[in-house]
Amino acid sequence: MPEFKVVACYPDGKAETISLSGQNATSLLGLKINDEFDGSILGKPEYVFTITGGSDSAGFPMVKHIQGGSLIRVMGKDKQGLPKRVLRRGSLITESVVQVNVVAKKRD
Repeated sequence: MPEFKVVACYPDGKAETISLSGQNATSLLGLKINDEFDGSILGKPEYVFTITGGSDSAGFPMVKHIQGGSLIRVMGKDKQGLPKRVLRRGSLITESVVQVNVVAKKRD
């Protein structure tokens, strides 16, 4: 069973960490960055949440432009601005993702 720590940012500027496991965590599997889901999964039915990113257990961030949930080396930059290969995870939420970042908006 997957387990996630969901970091939710609310419209008033406050943030909250919510631990998910079991059936609620399974419902997030297969979603991508920019997908929306119902707040009842997190116990907040008055909100709709949009996925903005996340990271895996090793700390590699999810990026929107990589399809799937695999770990890929892409060209990035080091501290001096020189090209360097860096590891990034794809935009799909899989069981290897540990943290999911979301933004809340009020339900209409």
